Amino acid sequence: MFPELTRDDVFRLETRRLWLRWPRIADATAILCLAGEKAVAEMTAAIPHPYPTQAVDPFVFATRKGNALGEHLVLAITPREKPNELIGMIGAHKQATGRPFIGYWLGTPHWNKGYATEAVQALIDTMFSLVEIDAVEADTRVINPASRRVLEKSGFRQEGSFLKSLPARGGLFPCEQYRLDRSTWAALKSWSVSGWAPLPAAEQQQQAERFSEEPCMA
Repeated sequence: MFPELTRDDVFRLETRRLWLRWPRIADATAILCLAGEKAVAEMTAAIPHPYPTQAVDPFVFATRKGNALGEHLVLAITPREKPNELIGMIGAHKQATGRPFIGYWLGTPHWNKGYATEAVQALIDTMFSLVEIDAVEADTRVINPASRRVLEKSGFRQEGSFLKSLPARGGLFPCEQYRLDRSTWAALKSWSVSGWAPLPAAEQQQQAERFSEEPCMA
């Protein structure tokens, strides 16, 4: 499903305020700190709380491997001016239906700033632009109105409620199913200019220097 373009770790998405790039081991501290917070973890299916320290590096390796193999596209969300400072993550995953499933989280210091919507719209633009799909799907826990607003602002339509297995939460929990059709996306494309673009060689060198000099977290 995921094209060759996304399988190289130089792939990134840019929005007005964000830089979405492949995760790396240098992000481990930020992931442990931010994703491990109860308020973040409890809204997800797979993030444990507390987050075991020994689980972070294998997680990063697994995301990178899956990206390289085209099994998914998982990206670190970072401020555009501080691309080493992970503030959350977003990903598109294969489903049996052939439609990608979108999931995301942000650390609590970065809530209520519109970052999640910006990241979701950038990833949606990329999926519809690069992959022949008729729709993108997502879901959210019924107790997560913030995530519901992100999806609705991005054009998703609620398809109904269901009980979903959330392994890290230990059972079945009420969730709401959402779907964004290609036709709806096409009508909403004016929401922003975002997505993948080639990086000039000189800027690649500048970014490489920044990556090597800046710490993972401020």
